[in-house]
Amino acid sequence: MIRLPDPKPGILAKRDAIIAALRALVPGDGVIGEAIRLKPYETDGLSAYRQPPLAVVLPRTTAEVAAVLRYCHQEGVRVIPRGAGTSLSGGALPLADAVVIGLMRMNRILEVDYENRLAVVEAGVTNIGITQAVAGDGFFYAPDPSSQLACMIGGNVMMNSGGAHCLKYGVTANNLLGLTFVTIEGEVIRIGGEHLDAAGYDWLGIVTGSEGQLGLVTEVTVRILRGPEGARAMLAAFNGIEVAGAAVDAIIGAGVIPVALEFMDRPCIHACEAFAHAGYPLDAEAMLIIEVEGSVAEQDALLGRIRDICARFDPISMKVAQTPEESLAIWKGRKGAFGAVGRISPDYLCMDGTIPTGELPRVLKRIGEMSAEYGLQVANVFHAGDGNLHPLIMFDANDPESFHKAETFGADILKLCVEVGGCLTGEHGVGIEKRDLMTVQFTEAELDQQRAVKTAFDPQWLLNPAKVFPLKDAA
Repeated sequence: MIRLPDPKPGILAKRDAIIAALRALVPGDGVIGEAIRLKPYETDGLSAYRQPPLAVVLPRTTAEVAAVLRYCHQEGVRVIPRGAGTSLSGGALPLADAVVIGLMRMNRILEVDYENRLAVVEAGVTNIGITQAVAGDGFFYAPDPSSQLACMIGGNVMMNSGGAHCLKYGVTANNLLGLTFVTIEGEVIRIGGEHLDAAGYDWLGIVTGSEGQLGLVTEVTVRILRGPEGARAMLAAFNGIEVAGAAVDAIIGAGVIPVALEFMDRPCIHACEAFAHAGYPLDAEAMLIIEVEGSVAEQDALLGRIRDICARFDPISMKVAQTPEESLAIWKGRKGAFGAVGRISPDYLCMDGTIPTGELPRVLKRIGEMSAEYGLQVANVFHAGDGNLHPLIMFDANDPESFHKAETFGADILKLCVEVGGCLTGEHGVGIEKRDLMTVQFTEAELDQQRAVKTAFDPQWLLNPAKVFPLKDAA
């Protein structure tokens, strides 16, 4: 069971005074202190863990964020940044003595510059909201997490989120130009700009993926791209998960880079088909969703090469979408996978580790063996093209033994990822879920360097404590 640090001495006793001071800084209905209204903020996407915060602040401007952080720094109050709360690693889990700063009211599109192919947006704009703002003019924002209807760009920056199309277009870090960043002391800093590769140290690289450890992002400048001429998806179904993994490795090894290359196993196929009625092959042990884009001729050429490669692995079926509607149906099931699995299991842990694609067959086989050893079913759905695994471990949170098995099983999967040359996380972040496994991937000297960066930005360790680093650092 993951532990949280004890409250800081004296903070809870000053709760009423802290809330009053926050209300003076963010007037109107911008501060929540009532117990019943704090309930929606007590957890995030890792809902197995819950803890109501001391208070929630909902600022509307960068100036209000800076004022709140300045006050919390002066008073020694811990701060938990929060976007939409879709974090699957517990990245927005509160503490009893912490103030949650929710950025969902900062949801304006500030500027769209088509000539320079960029958009400036506030941190509370949803991921899909950026594309919706520019789609009418033929542009889009490339990173597309499965939670893109809800997740917010500020959280995407903090977790360096990816998505199905990051195989071609890269993750959040590859699509950022600049940030407005507020330190724990309340200083507002502009990082990067409206062009690639700003001069000097790579501050943008340090902040992106920092999981709220270094400060809060309030505005983001992102690249927007011209939409492709067209896109088409195909399905390839196989008799085994290992052979499907080998097909993935062969596609990437051949130098073919689809827009997306997704993997689903039998439990996930059945759950998604029951949920979305997408026409998935129910007799398959594993299935690949592959999307290409470009002109019709380019699509045909790429799909032809991919079909030839898949044919070497004895697929039981292959289906190429012939219309945009058929492609949308294929993606409907994949985009709804997490919700679909939630219909067949009372609870599940969504893991997030990354491995070399050449290790897919070995790792998938071992996950299957561990599933039998632990007696817990697993549904595998993930971004196969870049080796970003998302095993969904099904369990019953009302059964402590089942919950403990699921946690231990998940830890073993992540250790396996590191063992084969991968890493603990791909796009969900470390959060509380993986913090105690950081020593599996990093030496103590490497962790000390990371702690030094954290301390330089946040000397009192007030920002998002109990996340990323082992608990002793936040106690």
